[in-house]
Amino acid sequence: MSPQLIVGLLSMLLGIQPVATDLYLPALPAITSDLQATVAQAHLTLSALLLAFGTSQLVWGPLSDRFGRKPILLWGLAAFALAGMGCVLSTAMPELIMWRSLQGAAMGAVVMCGRAIVRDLYMPDVGARVMSKALTGLGMTAAICAPLGGLLTDLWSWHAALGLVAAFGLLSWVMVAWKFEETVQVKNPDALRARVLVQTWWHIVRHPTFVAFTAVALCSYVGLFTFLASSSFVFIGLLKLARWEYGLLMFSMAFVYLNGTLLCRRLLQRFGVRRTVAFGGCLSLLGGGWMVLNPWLGWVSVASIMLPYYLFILGHGIHQPCGQSGAIGPFPQAAGAASALGGFLMMVTAFATGIWLGTQADGSVFPMVNTLGFWSLLTTLAAWGLVWRQPEKQA
Repeated sequence: MSPQLIVGLLSMLLGIQPVATDLYLPALPAITSDLQATVAQAHLTLSALLLAFGTSQLVWGPLSDRFGRKPILLWGLAAFALAGMGCVLSTAMPELIMWRSLQGAAMGAVVMCGRAIVRDLYMPDVGARVMSKALTGLGMTAAICAPLGGLLTDLWSWHAALGLVAAFGLLSWVMVAWKFEETVQVKNPDALRARVLVQTWWHIVRHPTFVAFTAVALCSYVGLFTFLASSSFVFIGLLKLARWEYGLLMFSMAFVYLNGTLLCRRLLQRFGVRRTVAFGGCLSLLGGGWMVLNPWLGWVSVASIMLPYYLFILGHGIHQPCGQSGAIGPFPQAAGAASALGGFLMMVTAFATGIWLGTQADGSVFPMVNTLGFWSLLTTLAAWGLVWRQPEKQA
């Protein structure tokens, strides 16, 4: 595969996550109303997807180390598309939550393989740059998802938005079947043995490099998740924006994230991974702190939320390529297992945060901004503390 094809396929595989989440966010209030559900149930359509997404990776990772990336990708994408059609045809919120959970489990195979493919093909320092290119493509995908989801919901219904999610899964299946070539050169016949698997996980989770880079990627991601889970209710419900206006805000957020991945590549070439992540930590702290401060001073508006969030999401564009590639760097023979374990920890934490947000929803902006500020602080501590202590050859 050519370098351009690899980046394009990775962008599609990793981009399936914002497609599954961002496309339906503008429709979430309409889904809640149409299915006569509560806000807490609406949060579950996202948090249950992410819990299944994270948990399933513990299965998909060893399977991909044993049988290769391509068969797991094809099975995962097929299940994603079928579960997507189940979402479209749902007539009650519990039914939608079930299908979204199955869709999340299938998505775990796709994203996990995408991260593992980077380690299959590249050393960690080069992998961070390749990952940043792929995540630039993800940013482009995310930029159009929310406006498109809002437009489809306004023109037709929320069924149309979820239908496009299923169609993306089908298109991705065709591209993988047609263009993707297996990247696992030597499959691990012992990858599924329980004793070997437990020993592998224990080795991975104790490795300081895995801990450091997973921590920064996890905390930054959960900050993003906090915004995704709460923002439609804040902007559409509290601040009374139209769905298309909310879609434009999500577009602007994705555009800033895209520029964060571009900035990441420039910083990596000039300063290396440690200093790049430390700079991202500065952006996280400034953005999260400013966002918390504004409503406590009585300023609650679109600008008071989005301006500081742009700083946070710019840092997120730095933390994700460095964190995701750095976490699996020390494990070339167990890239699937390392990718799966990191993804599992991220999604379980996001799920717990989603449950927390559902219980704290009070019609104000404070649950979202306070929770995001908390994760911004932890992101900065991970960047300045854990990652900074890694040897330069590993970081």
